[in-house]
Amino acid sequence: MSEVVEAVRSLAGLPGVTEQVDAAREACTRLRWHPALRRRIPEAAAESRVRGAQASGELDGARLSVDIVRDLLRGVVTWHDPLDPVEEVMRGVLAATAETEHVCRTVSSAPLQALARLHVVAAAALLPADALGRPRVGRETSHELADLGPALPAGEVAGRLRAVAEVVGASGSLPGVLVAAVAHAEIATVRPFVRGNGVVARALERCLVRSTGLDPTGVVVPEVGHRSLGGPAYLGALTAYGTGSAPGVRLWVEHCCAAIVAGAAEGTRIADAVLAGRLH
Repeated sequence: MSEVVEAVRSLAGLPGVTEQVDAAREACTRLRWHPALRRRIPEAAAESRVRGAQASGELDGARLSVDIVRDLLRGVVTWHDPLDPVEEVMRGVLAATAETEHVCRTVSSAPLQALARLHVVAAAALLPADALGRPRVGRETSHELADLGPALPAGEVAGRLRAVAEVVGASGSLPGVLVAAVAHAEIATVRPFVRGNGVVARALERCLVRSTGLDPTGVVVPEVGHRSLGGPAYLGALTAYGTGSAPGVRLWVEHCCAAIVAGAAEGTRIADAVLAGRLH
């Protein structure tokens, strides 16, 4: 087992983390047994992607109502031509969130390819074609998530992505919430792409929450969980992770566990609405 994987495994032993990981797993398990999910998982999972996309966009500073996001995903309404600044971001958010439905099937076996695919769809309206689906090179940098400090130099990105791939590839032997938390934080703090890093990080977390078996239904809404804890708390926890200190990493992991618990609660509200016939 690699040092990187062992380091992630050791996170579960940090003070307070075991309880938080257990709480996240139990929240997802309770949702899994919701009566609406016996036969109507696709309907609930589709609504989870709607609410997840809306929350992810808001965390990136792009706000649209849930109703508009739902209609855009269904193709009932169309984008402006040309796109306005909010639509430039949200078009990628919706595309990446929708793509998780397919990417989650391959993310564990081919994590770097899955990551590339998420970036292609997330940044299609933001970058030229030759910058899509690949990490930064040469003097390229990223000015996103500036509150976290400077992005890692391009020359160091490939090594960090290989480490992420190792962790995701070992997900069968690690707690799913830890895999999702570390992968999310690495993409957000390293910022391997010129643009689209936050969107890709949250889409990757959604994929991993499902593919690791933490929530095989795809109804948990981790993006809503992060938003419900507040944008400043989200950025603060990522900043703490970026220090590489044990307290900083623990703070981020605990934040992610709390976000999963809140995301499971949102999933329960979706399942309740499905059962009551309130989703159309």
